[in-house]
Amino acid sequence: KEVDISIEGHNDQVRSVAFSANGTEIISGSSDKTIRVWNVATGAQIGDPLQGHDDYVNSVAFSADCTKIVSGASDKTIRLWDTATGDQIGDPLQGHDDWVNSVAFSADGTRIVSGS
Repeated sequence: KEVDISIEGHNDQVRSVAFSANGTEIISGSSDKTIRVWNVATGAQIGDPLQGHDDYVNSVAFSADCTKIVSGASDKTIRLWDTATGDQIGDPLQGHDDWVNSVAFSADGTRIVSGS
């Protein structure tokens, strides 16, 4: 299936994009420090931007069941988000000594992996 839409809304470079497993949504992370959720069929933004990172959002991923988003940023943190509410889940995950450049969920959604 080919998607032929233009998505606009970030105020700076888009650094990462990902499809939901069910193919109905796209998430994007940006140098504007936000994550946005988009409807694949229309290109419309869903809800408000997810905000909390203090620097560029370098990587984003959906959980396989599409209930969570993970993001990694240049602020050296990882954050989890509830896709239904847009709320951050818990405190930021810390421990990296440098920018978080890559994040992913395990297939069962119980773990995340990150790289910096």
